[in-house]
Amino acid sequence: MIDILNIGGEPIFDDRIIKIETPTYNLYANTTFGYSDEIRIPIQHQDLYTLPCESFLYVKGKLIVHKKNNGTELVLRNNCVAFMFDELRYELDGVEIDRNRNVGITSTPINYVSLTPERGKILKNAAWDVAHNVVESYFNFCLPFNMLLGFCEDYKRIVINACDELILIRSRNDKNCLFGHTSVEAEIELLKIQ
Repeated sequence: MIDILNIGGEPIFDDRIIKIETPTYNLYANTTFGYSDEIRIPIQHQDLYTLPCESFLYVKGKLIVHKKNNGTELVLRNNCVAFMFDELRYELDGVEIDRNRNVGITSTPINYVSLTPERGKILKNAAWDVAHNVVESYFNFCLPFNMLLGFCEDYKRIVINACDELILIRSRNDKNCLFGHTSVEAEIELLKIQ
């Protein structure tokens, strides 16, 4: 008890963690982004400490309109990136930690309930509350894992010396990602996922 009250001694600093980096992990070389394709993002560096609750999914793509209808608008739906995938899994050393089926349907109501208005404004770059007209344009969104995976909402600790892998199953079509008249034919072409 006496040592705790000794305020005249030297302060003790723990400076083992000196910085936080955000590395980028790419897919396997032959990965395609077609409908119903499985997309795997491996983290093979076991010497890194990862923090899943602060990790992001970066998606870059292009909206292609095949058949336009005059006077009708085509809008990316709220949480549109989540609707681009039917299933999302997070594995740690080959063991499934979390799985989310129907990613858009499950994550949208949870985020409506749990997000504050301020956080919702911050997440506009995560395809949250995006209601703007799109006419054949490119887009890029950066989604935090804690919007998509329940385990990342609850587990706020680092993962040490383990192989992480994020597995995405692309949806069968893009109808749930877009909001507009049914006569407008469009598709989303994914260009990059990291």
